[in-house]
Amino acid sequence: MAVTKRLRVDMIACDGHGVCAELFPERIQLDDWGFPIIDDAPIPERLLKDARRAVTLCPALALQLVDDTRR
Repeated sequence: MAVTKRLRVDMIACDGHGVCAELFPERIQLDDWGFPIIDDAPIPERLLKDARRAVTLCPALALQLVDDTRR
């Protein structure tokens, strides 16, 4: 069985820069204060590169790509 990935954000570490939403608007929107609202759906293979880029470029290192442990 293939391992799927999901995005998670550490809201304590997040400074609300909004870079993640600019880089990955398919799954990340911003609330009224500029903090991310993450779509909790598994990331399809075709979007993993974009998700990894958003994680890597998060200025606060608050965004993570984690293994999906739901069954």
